Amino acid sequence: MVVLHYTAMAETGAARDWLCTPEAQVSAHYLISPHGGLIQMVGEDMRAWHAGAGRWGAVTDVNSRSIGIEITNSGAQPFCEPQMACLEALLARVMARWGIAPQRVIGHSDMAPGRKQDPGRRFDWRRLARRGLSIWPEPAAGAAPDMARFQALAARAGYTADVAPEVLLDALRQRFRPWGFGPLGPEDMAIAADLATRFPVDAGPGSA
Repeated sequence: MVVLHYTAMAETGAARDWLCTPEAQVSAHYLISPHGGLIQMVGEDMRAWHAGAGRWGAVTDVNSRSIGIEITNSGAQPFCEPQMACLEALLARVMARWGIAPQRVIGHSDMAPGRKQDPGRRFDWRRLARRGLSIWPEPAAGAAPDMARFQALAARAGYTADVAPEVLLDALRQRFRPWGFGPLGPEDMAIAADLATRFPVDAGPGSA
């Protein structure tokens, strides 16, 4: 898997220093600056502490099964062109080296809903999907809102973290419908159904 993060810091140097501080107890494989500079922090064959508690499909120890990419961004501004271009080139290489499918490129908020918000509503997931580096739904007409059904569909798409239904809904919206707020709607049902049908993720027991 690949997990994308924002640093929640405006300066790449400060983020690099924090990621190299033992007391921080956090690390990542790569760090991308606003100007498109790439810093490798941890070898891809090594475990980095970037994901923390959470779950994606059947994977409960995400750190041991993923490569973490930090992108310099406070979370309050769009991601600039140079760093998106750098990210695309990096993702293409990483996915090819490790045989990672587009549906296994996720955000921190996907595997840790409620606890984490990154890479946030301003991140351009659709751009990555157009290049085959992630996924994007093509929903049909939405069914009547049914939270139990929504949760089941979302779980098939990988959203298996043990969180309240409204937290799960917000996590899916952050990525696929960032302008959406309020109660569960037909649009959310349609997105979840399309993801579960076209991009199912193993949600079986264990921490494979």
